[in-house]
Amino acid sequence: MKTADSSRARPADAAELGHEARAVSTDHAALKLWLRMLSCTTQIETEVRRRLRRSFGVTLARFDYMAQLHRRPEGLRMSELSGCLMVTGGNVTGLTDELQRNGLVVRASSPTDRRAWIVRLTPKGRRSFEAMARAHEEWILELFAGLDRARIAQLHGLLGELRGHLLRGEQTSEEK
Repeated sequence: MKTADSSRARPADAAELGHEARAVSTDHAALKLWLRMLSCTTQIETEVRRRLRRSFGVTLARFDYMAQLHRRPEGLRMSELSGCLMVTGGNVTGLTDELQRNGLVVRASSPTDRRAWIVRLTPKGRRSFEAMARAHEEWILELFAGLDRARIAQLHGLLGELRGHLLRGEQTSEEK
């Protein structure tokens, strides 16, 4: 992969560099790191989206929806699902309708709140998601194969430190 450190990328390089094409040699190292992280995340997400569509005919949103329900076999209220996925209730309703038509989820009224719906994976939905999850894990392992275990652990640790710093900053700014 070419780097964008020496100058602005030529137009032909921009697609390969992704967000990194925005960086110039005089930019701060933190900005260059941010653009590299964003480029990697975008590239991996694009590839996962492509593979989910090709292999299973599903969107990443549908995969994420089913992943949330797989983690909670007792089901989730649609409002909780919306919060987990950080999408509007309308988006969750549309996905729920689609998945219910395909026999992958069931929707039942909440025993404690007649206005709320609880959504659960059906056995067919659970099997379908588990097949996608196995493939997803293999794809992630393949996409990260350029790094050995030690590098992955190191990078995970460093990003954990950054995440901790960011969370502490959030708490500090909320206190102000």
